[in-house]
Amino acid sequence: MPRPVIFYIRHGQTDWNAQYRFQGQQDIPLNETGRAQALGNGRKLAGIVGDGAGFDFLCSPLGRARETMEIIREAMDLPREGYAIEERLIEASYGELEGMSLTDIERDRPELMELRDQDRWNFTPPNGESLAMVSRRIAPFFDGLVQPVIIVAHGAVGRTVRHHLAGTPTEAAAHYAFPQDRIFRFEDGGEELI
Repeated sequence: MPRPVIFYIRHGQTDWNAQYRFQGQQDIPLNETGRAQALGNGRKLAGIVGDGAGFDFLCSPLGRARETMEIIREAMDLPREGYAIEERLIEASYGELEGMSLTDIERDRPELMELRDQDRWNFTPPNGESLAMVSRRIAPFFDGLVQPVIIVAHGAVGRTVRHHLAGTPTEAAAHYAFPQDRIFRFEDGGEELI
């Protein structure tokens, strides 16, 4: 059975994104840049699918993703609250690294940066999740989709989605700088960045 069309959007920027801090499952709000990115994505999406009739709207449980979804829906002239939460879309847990910047880790935990640089797909932060683990978490969800869907979630999740839906090799997916001001369209094993 062919997969439905999937539009995937990463939440807008937060202050921690701007500071290159690992957010993981910390509930950090959008900043003004992030709200503007969400609005721009909502307007683009409205130009593509109108009011999204026939689409499901699904979102990570974290506040930055929910706020992004609500801004997008408003830009599509839809009620802010008309979407469902999907727990499996939550961002990867970075465990002990959450709240730390790349500079902090390079200075205080250089052995972890070395491990991460060697194999980013399988690198597991202390008490956290690897991208490989996230991929196993999200695969059954995406394989079970039957309706066209608009999804708002996260960067690490998006990297695994690109691998799962478009066949992006793991290392290329792991190193991808996932944009916050663009929309991914996945269909028939391919991807388009809008």
